[in-house]
Amino acid sequence: MSQELAGRKARCKGCGQTVVVPARQTSDAPPATAPKIPMRVRRLNADAAHIESALASHEAIRIVQRTGNPPEVYGIEYRVKSLQKAADDDPMPAEVHQVEIQLTSDYPRLSPRCRMLSPVFHPNIDETTICIGDHWTAGERLVDLVVRIAEMLAYQAYNVRSPLNAEAAMWADLHPEAFPTDARNFHPAGSDKP
Repeated sequence: MSQELAGRKARCKGCGQTVVVPARQTSDAPPATAPKIPMRVRRLNADAAHIESALASHEAIRIVQRTGNPPEVYGIEYRVKSLQKAADDDPMPAEVHQVEIQLTSDYPRLSPRCRMLSPVFHPNIDETTICIGDHWTAGERLVDLVVRIAEMLAYQAYNVRSPLNAEAAMWADLHPEAFPTDARNFHPAGSDKP
């Protein structure tokens, strides 16, 4: 169709309606807008980039697994002095710990699901759960949660009043002189946290 007919009006022979001849699109036309990326995917991408750079040279915390694109499950290894149960039921030192952090479909509105993959003796950690729910807010950075778990493992943070592991809570309550098991600051270098 010739460009000079663009904008002309004509009557349709079939229905009698008035129609306008459209202009032909040229290569100068603005490109179609890219589809919007869902907010949760943007958050997952931002978390992945931030945690990767924050932990790149961390001495005690490293990412050992990522699942999904963007990642929704992280495997984190901690080299933190903590405790685990010995064969005689007394706690003994343990320094390497594996944690899985799963960012559920309700993340970041709801806290990630965190669980230990290696044994640990702690009032707020059992075989299936790391109790972080009371402290989570949607604006919290994922790396801050990862650091909070390190602080828990080191007994810098624990709560004996509402424990997941009553035996560990009782032991911790009777042995306050044993804590923290690791006094290091686990916040990444250059972090705005103390």
